[in-house]
Amino acid sequence: MSDTPAPSRPADFWEARYREAGRVWSGRPNALLEREAAGLTPGSALDLGCGEGADAVWLASRGWRVTGVDISTTALERAARHAAEAGVADRVTWERHELGRSFPEGTFDLVSAHYLQSPVELDQRAVLRSAAAAVAEGGTLLIVLHAGWPSWQSEPPFDHVFPTLDGVMAELALPEDRWTVETRETVRRQSAAPDGRDGFRDDHVWRLRRLR
Repeated sequence: MSDTPAPSRPADFWEARYREAGRVWSGRPNALLEREAAGLTPGSALDLGCGEGADAVWLASRGWRVTGVDISTTALERAARHAAEAGVADRVTWERHELGRSFPEGTFDLVSAHYLQSPVELDQRAVLRSAAAAVAEGGTLLIVLHAGWPSWQSEPPFDHVFPTLDGVMAELALPEDRWTVETRETVRRQSAAPDGRDGFRDDHVWRLRRLR
């Protein structure tokens, strides 16, 4: 999520967001991906909103065959370079999609959706339902979303309705006889302010396994 003024089209917004800086993200995988996926048996993985590729590269380095998806061509180019530098380029495929309008084909043993929250148009409900439909039998759906603004954000930079643990489960509407919930919790993590002040941010985490 960003407080950069938004062009009218989501693709324009995110392309501008990536082009305005040499690197947008840290280059390290999300900590909650590491925590939740470390014990899973590698197979095929889909990383939605992969950005500059840190999560996809981490998964590939652990033996997964990964499809990384993002709306920004610049982000995908950086992600491909990251994979090549890490020696896992042959284990990652990159696809450009404007999620909510198009979605990768096929099913996957792991579908990971981290922080699919945006100041510009994004049909989060539709994307998460498509994510669930893309999970293969026996596979895992991992969703991580911000639960609120960071502690150091005194004034919200734009209007945004944050999800709740129950609300996302209700929107997914997953049949209980076909899915089991393995993680469903709110996690507080340290998040420093831009000026270096200590702070924190709360994230919601859902890890669900498809039984059949």
